[in-house]
Amino acid sequence: MGLDIYAGTLTRYYCGNWKNMVQQWAEACGHEYHVIRPGDDQGDDEELDEAEVQAAVEQWRNLLIESVMPPGSGADEQWPENNTAPYFTHKPDWDAFGALLVTAACARYGEPIPQSVEKNHDFMEHPLVLKAAEDTEKVWSLFRGATMWVPLSRPLLFNGTLVNGSECTISTLAALRLELEKLNSLVWQADEATVAGWKDTEGYPADLEQAEDGSVDPQKIQKHDSYDTQSLARYAFAILWEALLFAEKNRSAIIMDF
Repeated sequence: MGLDIYAGTLTRYYCGNWKNMVQQWAEACGHEYHVIRPGDDQGDDEELDEAEVQAAVEQWRNLLIESVMPPGSGADEQWPENNTAPYFTHKPDWDAFGALLVTAACARYGEPIPQSVEKNHDFMEHPLVLKAAEDTEKVWSLFRGATMWVPLSRPLLFNGTLVNGSECTISTLAALRLELEKLNSLVWQADEATVAGWKDTEGYPADLEQAEDGSVDPQKIQKHDSYDTQSLARYAFAILWEALLFAEKNRSAIIMDF
């Protein structure tokens, strides 16, 4: 499974009214592309009623705010929901996200950042990532397996049940901002213009770019059994940072879609 980052309304996400980067590329090139996600009922083509989805999301949002925010803060913390607001999406995939966690964990504990990470590396088995995931003094949502960040004003981390009934670890945009700012301060001290450029200048080796049909030359894949750790980390950081800025501006959620 690949990893996409989505920032936008939950209504639009659960209605399926968005396209990831590969879908957008396929559509632009006139190719057909189908996304299959865990839990999808492939035999059920019934369209969701967007009004019902929005009502369910708004009810979930209100219950969430009531559960985790101070009493009386509900009206101020409610974020807008609809099926038409703009959204942001990008695709760091797991190797880049893992490189980001390895870089962050090494920086947190003052250890050297490895020059490279293996392709398809199991970053959750890295000893410092494991240490960070169990750290009770410096709790980061990125290490605790958060897959959704909601637009609430306090840095929080909790387990919850989503609108679709699945359970996950949820955090807030306020927490994600603190974590990304701290990581940048520890490792790069980069300004926003520099960070924004990393999506184009950092990441996976250029010779792994997809052909027009979406394929990658197997011989080129075989050339790379490892990647530059910090280059992948900067690439993933830039994607998360842009998603954060978008979500803050539009008061919307961020979701890791896989």
